[in-house]
Amino acid sequence: MKTFIFSVISTISMIACAQNVDIRIPVGDKNNPSKNEAIADFSEGCFWHAEIVFQSLVGVRDAVSGYAGGTDMHPDYEKVCSGKTGHAETVQVYYDPSKISYQTLVGAFFASMDPTELNRQGNDEGTQYRSIAFYRTPQEREIIEQEIKKLSDAKKYSKKIVTEIVPFSKFFPAEDYHQEYVYHHPDNSYVAHVSIPDFLEFKRTFKASYK
Repeated sequence: MKTFIFSVISTISMIACAQNVDIRIPVGDKNNPSKNEAIADFSEGCFWHAEIVFQSLVGVRDAVSGYAGGTDMHPDYEKVCSGKTGHAETVQVYYDPSKISYQTLVGAFFASMDPTELNRQGNDEGTQYRSIAFYRTPQEREIIEQEIKKLSDAKKYSKKIVTEIVPFSKFFPAEDYHQEYVYHHPDNSYVAHVSIPDFLEFKRTFKASYK
């Protein structure tokens, strides 16, 4: 999120596109968990982007930005950005399994990033941006593995999928200012030129029920 370069032409183009698109940023519901709510965790680069991807799906109540996959028990943004904690930027997704399946969430996860990029997404580089699908049960692991096999068999990518499949251990919520960041800061340069265009492309290409 800190290092990215855009040409003047592409910047002007994206601004023009953004001005012509009615963008409604999905926001999580912090107060009304369902009775049978389930939780899933995914790392796919910048958590600002991942948060709105999952919150846009019908059946997802909230997606919380945070850190997971490392060993530091007191992570914060600066430490995670150093690459020394082992943590990746992660979203913890709260969803109603009667409205959306774990399989659909896994599909959305792979559809909203490039799973062949090792320790980066786009211009965001470092182990904190690596791709991880966390699982809580053997069934969830199987669903992740099946999705990877399906994508590999279809030869969607020219390179090998490098997404890590990791048993869930612990999730650490990120600082308050990271939560709903895209919604609160639509004019931020990274948000306007990376997060929102990536989100719009995801919605254009991934078949799902959107809010």
